[in-house]
Amino acid sequence: MKPSKTLFSEYKMGEIPLKNRFLMAPMTRSRASQPGDIPNALMAEYYGQLASAGIIITEATQVSLQGKGYANTPGIYTKAQIEGWKLVTNEVHKKGSKIFLQLWHVGRVSSAKVNGLQPIAPSEKIAKETNVYIFDGAPNGDATFVPVETPREMTKADINQVIEEFKIGAKNAIEAGFDGVEIHGANGYLIDEFLRSNSNERTDEYGGSKENRVRILKEITQAVADEIGKGKTGVRLSPFISFKDMNDPEILETIMIASEALEEIGVTYIHLCEADWDDAPEIPNDFRVKLRNTFSKTLIATGNKTPEQANDLLGKNLVDLVGFGRKFLTNPDYPERVKKQAKMNEISDTHTLFGGGAARGYTDYPFLEKSVSS
Repeated sequence: MKPSKTLFSEYKMGEIPLKNRFLMAPMTRSRASQPGDIPNALMAEYYGQLASAGIIITEATQVSLQGKGYANTPGIYTKAQIEGWKLVTNEVHKKGSKIFLQLWHVGRVSSAKVNGLQPIAPSEKIAKETNVYIFDGAPNGDATFVPVETPREMTKADINQVIEEFKIGAKNAIEAGFDGVEIHGANGYLIDEFLRSNSNERTDEYGGSKENRVRILKEITQAVADEIGKGKTGVRLSPFISFKDMNDPEILETIMIASEALEEIGVTYIHLCEADWDDAPEIPNDFRVKLRNTFSKTLIATGNKTPEQANDLLGKNLVDLVGFGRKFLTNPDYPERVKKQAKMNEISDTHTLFGGGAARGYTDYPFLEKSVSS
């Protein structure tokens, strides 16, 4: 009898071989060098430590200054940023893992206090009870949260500009040495804002029907796939997450239409970002089965899964890779700890989750052998 797939099974994602099915999930850490939002040697050390994962998806990375919503997050639209990311990809590849860059435009989830620009979005509709952060010199280095601002409704020229920015971002990512890119279509940011009827009130070809609301995702994805290859292009979606004022009763049907379009384009994966709080809604199996029947390539699930839950999903062929975020954040050798059922490091100081220029709370979590010997 053929053994069941587990987290430790090798996997071939299209033409990309992965040593295991652990995926390091994207997590914003706000360590980019200023000015210029440039990736740096400290970030390279951080990602290199995480190379025990079969594949790493980077923190969300803005495709333009307009697409930036949080302070000190990295970009992928200048030469200096490309050179900075080369430090990261070289380190990860040297350590034997693969790495995709997550391409990001925050849309309405921003403030002029972050980037000096009025946010843009499908419609002039503010995200209620939503904040972003800046660093304004607080003594403890903490971020200061500020409310998002009312966005400007995007013109057709704005839409074309954003499509071009994603395409150039993808091209730049390959120049920087990444194995591929993930288009961030989740969590209430620009593409997700277009997908949902409550944030997209347009009456042109990018609004109204579900098919129209999927249009910008299709056009961005096609542009990226044409630029770097569909085998290097993945997409992240979040059908069951509604924070940032994104509760849309039509979203599941819309996501299925989007999945059909992504299947037709031939992208290498769909990455489901799932709710990760303790009493979060579980994605029902019938949705997973329907998605598996709709999309023939790699499916990824991320959302506070235990290894046991991950192996159950893998064994049932409902997903192919499973992402882990906070467990990797504090345990860079997470797969080894899972294998040995070893004690896990916990978050040592929440003040170091976002921002900070030093290793504390970023690259100083001990590896298993150091924990045992100390």
